[in-house]
Amino acid sequence: MSNPMPQGVAPGSAGGPYSAQPQSAGGPGSGSGTAAVTSSSSNPASAQNLNQIVTDYLKKKGFTKTEAVFRQETAYLGPDGRPAQRNDDPGPKKYLKAFLLLRNWIENNLDIYKFELRKLLWPVFVYSYLELVSQGYTDDAKHLLDTLRPQFDDAYQESIALLGTVTLPQHVNENQTTRLYRENKYRIPLNQSLSGNLFHFLEREADEGGATITYILQTHCSVETSARGPIEPYSFEAIYRRAQNLDLDEVDAQEGIPGVFTGVSNRDVLDTSAKLKLGPLPMEPELKDDVRAELEEEDQRHPPADGRPTLVEEFDKRIKREESADAPSRADLPLPASRARDVVMEMQKVRENRDRFRIEGRTGGIGIPVSACMFTFHNTLGSVSCMDFSQDHQLVAVGTMDSYIRVWSLDGKPLKTSLENEKDLKVNNRKLIGHSGPVYGLSFSDSITNLDRNIYGDTDDKKPDTSTKLLLSCSADGQVRLWSLDVWACLCIYKAHDGPVFRVLWGPHGHYFATAGWDNTVRVFSQDHASAQRLMVGHDTSISALAWHPNGTYVFSASDEMDKTIRMWSIVTGNCVRIFTGHAHYISALQCAHNGKILASADAGGNIFLWDIEKGTRIKRCRGHGKGGIPSLSFSAESNVLVSGGLDGTVRIWDVELPADPNKTNPLTAGATQAGPQADGTVAGDTIAVGGSSDGRSITVGGGPAAQAPGTSTSGGVVGTGAAGTGKKKAKEVQVTPDQISAFATKKTPVMKVQFTRMNLIVAGGCYDPER
Repeated sequence: MSNPMPQGVAPGSAGGPYSAQPQSAGGPGSGSGTAAVTSSSSNPASAQNLNQIVTDYLKKKGFTKTEAVFRQETAYLGPDGRPAQRNDDPGPKKYLKAFLLLRNWIENNLDIYKFELRKLLWPVFVYSYLELVSQGYTDDAKHLLDTLRPQFDDAYQESIALLGTVTLPQHVNENQTTRLYRENKYRIPLNQSLSGNLFHFLEREADEGGATITYILQTHCSVETSARGPIEPYSFEAIYRRAQNLDLDEVDAQEGIPGVFTGVSNRDVLDTSAKLKLGPLPMEPELKDDVRAELEEEDQRHPPADGRPTLVEEFDKRIKREESADAPSRADLPLPASRARDVVMEMQKVRENRDRFRIEGRTGGIGIPVSACMFTFHNTLGSVSCMDFSQDHQLVAVGTMDSYIRVWSLDGKPLKTSLENEKDLKVNNRKLIGHSGPVYGLSFSDSITNLDRNIYGDTDDKKPDTSTKLLLSCSADGQVRLWSLDVWACLCIYKAHDGPVFRVLWGPHGHYFATAGWDNTVRVFSQDHASAQRLMVGHDTSISALAWHPNGTYVFSASDEMDKTIRMWSIVTGNCVRIFTGHAHYISALQCAHNGKILASADAGGNIFLWDIEKGTRIKRCRGHGKGGIPSLSFSAESNVLVSGGLDGTVRIWDVELPADPNKTNPLTAGATQAGPQADGTVAGDTIAVGGSSDGRSITVGGGPAAQAPGTSTSGGVVGTGAAGTGKKKAKEVQVTPDQISAFATKKTPVMKVQFTRMNLIVAGGCYDPER
């Protein structure tokens, strides 16, 4: 026999809600159950107590969802303990409230889902407006239309104008378009996981507007779920569909209202309609006034030669370009206030732009070739992984696989230092130690040759220094380091990437710099913040190349291996605004032209692609380099000539414009003399100069050492170029496209870095490889 139960507890209960029931769950003869009923009847429980008892029971049994629903239903009870009718319906204002609820939820969702979820906004807006008009709330309908018009004006301008004419209930039935909306259900294809999340959200926020959205979707729309991945403008499916010109998915073809609107699919979303601001960033007003005043004084001191514009006239041309309609606002890119150094640098940039070697009127790859200076590094034993020149061309830095950085002065003069204990130290190279892995990227801060006088008073005052002060480096250790070239020490370490960092690059205005790495992300830092200010996610594989737009509001990145896409990111919003596809090999270099309209990219297959940034389309392909890679590209000041340096040991110059006569050839030959840093750190360089007449028929060749140093090696190089011919490389023919202007060949030096100076001369560098 079983033991008798304790008094006051019904059989089958642990002492909870069943103790208040009029009958016991126990069988006949159970006196304990009768006693429980008698005890509870003498002290009847209130409705609130019963609700609490049920809530405790559900919580104890683990029915958390049921408990949540029960709490929601019992939140509003009448005097009789039953759910009361709520009278807090906001009336006609509920539609705007519901729309804003849905929009905020979409904008706070994951980026990969936003594009597809935004399909809901247009039908919800239209049916909310038609509901208000049908119910006679004309003023509320007009307020809804005026408030939400900016959301849809770009894509639905004509439809918005049509809705504005529908202001009375009879208009809804008389207008052909609104009748189509009312008589047909608006089809909305959604990923199945998205539709589940949507309705769960609407149920959770039913009292805040979710019930209104649910009513619209159930009454006027048909949400059709699909098993495909979410649609995203720059997804790989979108890129593939557009490239293959594939047809619409069936679910996409049926989207919207028949005869009114057709949905946007993965095939169509990859468009180039987003408006870009590609003009130069306007100069700070105070800086502009200071520069103009100093240039006027400079013109008085040194009047220009006959036929040459004054510095002020040259400066005014630049300011006029900055006032173009497509220029970004200065407020888009916050920058520190200008200093005396900035005034001197801007003055010198105006001077160098005026006095530069001009490359104008090029057609068909025929014209006056430019000069190049090649620096060769010896005894590197294959350890150099990256290279960069300072923009005043006083310094060169290399990163090594041994985790250190070495900086040389190009003219062999001692490097400057601000340390008191090193004032007497006369060395022309420095070693920077700090990284714990191979150094993959280097970038010097902006610099320029200084003025020959101090514009700020007496000679006792310190003249603003315009040499490069900072160096950025990135490494396999996941760190980005900022180095001072005054004290030759690390100032700051930026840690944000997950894994190796492959590229780092100063922005065109300083202060900001971009990094890219193994974690498939691009990050934008400001110099004075340890954490990234922007994080750009979208590439499928690690990033191999990086470039800034000249106005500093966009950055370009290229992905390696399987992705092979180039993406253009807005620094202001962090969004991808353009994507360029077409490379079939590893993309090794990117460079944006100074006019902000052309992008150049190079790959390991020896191809150079030129892109129209505004249209997002390819202009042409340049061929001439052998396979192996093109690590560096650079545009001339006029943006009409491109120089490339390849691992095939050549520096090649390209006409950006399409050739006027593809059959015309431009044969060139030239002598090349090389010199470079030895094991003792000395550096020397030789100028490779090629000149020709404007018609491209007569060619003169000249070359002479720019600086000789102990250990200099000299080799003769032959430039082989045929505008429509072929060149030989290791017994393999390499097709040369007609837009190649000239080529400089080295014997055994793969070119790692090329750079056009502001005066339109070319500086190139590479490491001698005896194994080639």
